[in-house]
Amino acid sequence: MKQHLNTLFITTQGTYLARQRECALVRVNGQTRLRLPIHTLGSIVCFGRVGCSPALMELCGRQRVPISFLTERGRFIARIEGPVAGNVLLRRQQYRRADSLEDSAVIASAIVAAKVANSRTVLQRSLRDRPETAEAPQIEQAVRELRVHLNDLAKPHPLDQVRGIEGDAARTYFGVLNHLITAQKEEFFYFERSRRPPLDNMNALLSFLYTMLAHDVASAVQAVGFDPAVGFLHRDRPGRPGLSLDIMEEFRAFMADRLALSLINLRQVQGSGFRTTESGAVTMDDATRKEVIVAYQKRKQEEMNHPFLNEKITIGLFPYVQALLLARYIRGDLDAYPPFIWK
Repeated sequence: MKQHLNTLFITTQGTYLARQRECALVRVNGQTRLRLPIHTLGSIVCFGRVGCSPALMELCGRQRVPISFLTERGRFIARIEGPVAGNVLLRRQQYRRADSLEDSAVIASAIVAAKVANSRTVLQRSLRDRPETAEAPQIEQAVRELRVHLNDLAKPHPLDQVRGIEGDAARTYFGVLNHLITAQKEEFFYFERSRRPPLDNMNALLSFLYTMLAHDVASAVQAVGFDPAVGFLHRDRPGRPGLSLDIMEEFRAFMADRLALSLINLRQVQGSGFRTTESGAVTMDDATRKEVIVAYQKRKQEEMNHPFLNEKITIGLFPYVQALLLARYIRGDLDAYPPFIWK
């Protein structure tokens, strides 16, 4: 099993990353604030004005520690990594499967089924925690509708139809997401998804969590040896990591949506930590961003039984496990791809 390594998030503006032998140095205003052996890191994510020395880039490339650069608001800019280390036979099989709409539909259907099931679990847990809420009838109706979509996905469908079911299920789920926000209702509400840019506090929080999740899934996919650009549910588009987005769908509700709701309902983040820019985009201040990052990292360190392996591992390893399972299916070692379904 792959060792669970930490992601180093750099959010302080003006930080410079340097190298000292086999260590990464974090320097702010010329002073070294942190020194970390490179072998303890799985990846580095830099937000905003963060510099990095060529020597550290070389070390990270050699040790296969990717460095991602994002805007201060969390929009992806670029990713630096070493030479591709993948199994060419696995990638050939990946391309063949992706070229077949029938094979793609089978894999996409499994992924969408997991996404729908995990979204349904978020709603069911909310009902369990607050059974007397006035919005319970609407949430219960959404749970029933998601069950209908799950039953439908048990039958074979063309790829376009699978994607249509995903869209219908997403509208059902997000249609009641606002009912799951039980605190700070004036500052946090959800009406519809807005991404580029996020137009309210809830969308800003979700987008930031999705960005961190996407980074982790992309690292897992590449560590296994896949081409992250070639997906099955998400078709080829220049610059889009289709396969990373595919596997990410299984974890959106489990790792991002539920964490966002917990942060709001437990008042770990406050509406005062968000501001609206002149363009209408909503951003988080440094303190809120750090609070979210810490909560996300803690969530990844929690242990849980993986439903297919029946083995207790850290949640942060789940995307890597799913990438491994997909590779086994692509190579023909498994009869079907077992997606992650939260129980």
